[in-house]
Amino acid sequence: MIEVVGVRFKHAGKIYYFSPGDLTLAVSDKVIVETARGIEFGELVIPSRQVADEEVVLPLKQVMRKATMADELFVEQNRTKEKDAFQICLKKISEHHLPMKLVDVEYTFDGNKIIFSFTAEGRVDFRELVKDLAAIFRTRIELRQIGVRDEAKMLGGVGSCGRILCCTSFLGDFEPVSIRMAKDQKLSLNPTKISGICGRLMCCLKYENGCYRSEDKDHCSRQNPQAGHKVIEVTDEHNTRAESVLSKSDGKPQRNRKGEKSKEKSEKV
Repeated sequence: MIEVVGVRFKHAGKIYYFSPGDLTLAVSDKVIVETARGIEFGELVIPSRQVADEEVVLPLKQVMRKATMADELFVEQNRTKEKDAFQICLKKISEHHLPMKLVDVEYTFDGNKIIFSFTAEGRVDFRELVKDLAAIFRTRIELRQIGVRDEAKMLGGVGSCGRILCCTSFLGDFEPVSIRMAKDQKLSLNPTKISGICGRLMCCLKYENGCYRSEDKDHCSRQNPQAGHKVIEVTDEHNTRAESVLSKSDGKPQRNRKGEKSKEKSEKV
């Protein structure tokens, strides 16, 4: 077993393990760590705990120190620089007539690298663009081509459910989603109904998928109504109820509309 803490560098981003060393750290502490990209500023989201050796990518790097107010101010200054770099890069893309869409710009904490994330239909020859950007910023430049799901995560938005996108608000990693999940849940296979704003299948198709798989049904807390069970639903703003009985023949509800109003508050659905 190895003692680790979990650090996240972006909101709803992936969590990485680091060794706490001799530091006493708590959740929400800001920390400085060394990563493959250089020195980074992050937030501790998982307190110190023991994990199995196979869950850790070795060699495990150690948290360098807690962040100071000066570090946080430096991060804010980097955010301002990123906005300026974004506009400069847009101008250079236009000058080189490159078929690419700039999505995000990120400075590493130590300022030794600037990462430009973009989307494109195919491969883009951006060598001349990198030379121009390196001459302007006098630092290492990385252009990273990302997919449409990563683009949606970076830009954010509102899904068809009316809520903030899952990938923007809490999903750290994208998990595989297949059309089979929609079929198992007997959902409409109309692409406009089961696709997110990124154009790919919605991540939420996976959330309840286990409840519909025969091997997982016994472990699912959700109890779906069966044929012969009575279902009560609210039909209008006056809490008028309609009772339906699921038919044993075809599974379709046979409605027995009573047209009565709920008398008790507890009867509202």
